[in-house]
Amino acid sequence: MLPEIDIEEFNKILNEMLADVSGWRKSMIHYIKDENPELNSAIIEIANKTDLDPKAVATGAYMAYSLIEKAARKQDEFLNFEE
Repeated sequence: MLPEIDIEEFNKILNEMLADVSGWRKSMIHYIKDENPELNSAIIEIANKTDLDPKAVATGAYMAYSLIEKAARKQDEFLNFEE
């Protein structure tokens, strides 16, 4: 089960993205390439194999990854605090 993404974290990431979408996407490419190279390869492959704008597809995937990663971290912190 995926962790719950709260609206505050969503807004924070969305604002960060919208400040410089191209720069944010490029930084995520490098970040995910280090953190999860297989996922990064899958994102790039699907982005290039659709009729959609590849940069838009990749940006959406990177945004989802970022949101899920931050929510999982927050959930882990909460669970570890409870113990």
